[in-house]
Amino acid sequence: MEEDIEKNIKPHPPEENSKPEDSKQSVKNEAKGLFESIKHFLNELFDFRHDTDHEATIEAIKADIPFKGATAWILIFAVFVASIGLNANSTAVVIGAMLISPLMGPILGLGMSFALNDINTFKKSLINLGTMIGLSLFASFMFFYFFPLSEDTSELLGRVSPDIRDVLIAFFGGLALMVARTKRGTIASVIFGVAIATALMPPLCTAGYGLAKGNFSYFFGAMYLFTINTIFIALAAFIVLKMLRFPMYKYANAAKRKRYATIASVVGVAVMIPAIFTFINVFKENQINTEIRNFIKNEISSNPSYLLMESPYEKESKTLELKFFNEVSEAEENSLKNRLLTDPRYKNLKEVSLKVRDSDTKSFDLITTAYKEKREELQESKNIIAGLQKQIAELQETIATLNLRIEQDALNKNHKVIAFSRIAKDAKIRYVDIEQISFAKKLSSKDFINIDTIPVVTIKWNKRLNDSVIKPKERELRNWLQKEMRLDTLFIKRD
Repeated sequence: MEEDIEKNIKPHPPEENSKPEDSKQSVKNEAKGLFESIKHFLNELFDFRHDTDHEATIEAIKADIPFKGATAWILIFAVFVASIGLNANSTAVVIGAMLISPLMGPILGLGMSFALNDINTFKKSLINLGTMIGLSLFASFMFFYFFPLSEDTSELLGRVSPDIRDVLIAFFGGLALMVARTKRGTIASVIFGVAIATALMPPLCTAGYGLAKGNFSYFFGAMYLFTINTIFIALAAFIVLKMLRFPMYKYANAAKRKRYATIASVVGVAVMIPAIFTFINVFKENQINTEIRNFIKNEISSNPSYLLMESPYEKESKTLELKFFNEVSEAEENSLKNRLLTDPRYKNLKEVSLKVRDSDTKSFDLITTAYKEKREELQESKNIIAGLQKQIAELQETIATLNLRIEQDALNKNHKVIAFSRIAKDAKIRYVDIEQISFAKKLSSKDFINIDTIPVVTIKWNKRLNDSVIKPKERELRNWLQKEMRLDTLFIKRD
């Protein structure tokens, strides 16, 4: 009996192969569960299809396409607001014009019409967008033609040369806009933000400014930026609607549906190809400009022996011109060209040719010497003029002293002599409009026997004065002169 009990309580030998397999399977199950949890979390986080209202989105986009009545006036007012903002170089005013502009409606209509194969919406969107563009160009042209800018402002210059950032802003802004438009309860703040970021109105106003000024480089640059914004916003709308599987427009006639689908596909591809090439070209231009800035920063600005004045880049001829204020030797020029070709940091500048223009040090020294000499001559001339002015002042003082002495001697001999210099000065102080005064005693005879001595004062008045103003002044002047000269009679004569 005891042996049987011992056999029963004796532990079983461990199963060596069963435990590792169970642990591996357990780890796999836990990893799978973690992956599924993360997948579920990400799906819940980023999936917005359940919150999409297909019918309301389509109706809302179609409602913004028509261009008539109030929409036309809103567009005109937005054009003038944006033009004034560009004229005044005011960022706040330009932003206000972006917010009130109705240009976004037809652009979203174009993207939606391609996604839904809706040829009628495509026609309406294209016609309305073309009308809006034409009216915007005309209104901005008229504004800048009658209210020309005194100079090109920074707000305006920022819309004439698009780069890769403008493409990315238009595309991602269009994605954000369409996601907001398809959500139940449209997010207005997103729509306003996209309107500011993509900036559809300012490029059109800048194009109108280019037409008004006859600067076609501004016109084509601004229209290029507007075209980029339009294409990539429409492309973003197309992608979002396709991702959300919006229903295709149904036609009663199968042949008609197939034909419209073919037309939409052809037009879509025709638009996509320029969009792709635009993105590639703008991206390459941005890379070239970035590497040019890095080349100037690394190879020239960091070298204190170089005095760079300007570095224009000619895109058509692919020529980078460096204009130095100092002299650059041939060896230094060859070194710069070699670094431009061989340095991997400038791999996109292999086809760019470097043109160096320096300033001859000897010529600079000659110019500096001549400038110093002319400054010395000018200072010497100023000293001579100052001496002559001092002599003139001294001579005037001497003449005034002599006049007073002569008058004083005359008074000592004859107390009836008039101190004319003093009276002339007082008269000028009292009557500032007198330009010249003279005094004489005139001999006169009425019976040709007796001779009378008549004191006469001749006055030359300012020509701007009217006769009605001069007459009362002459009466006052005569009374005052009679009193000062102690004369019983005095005649005033006008010169």
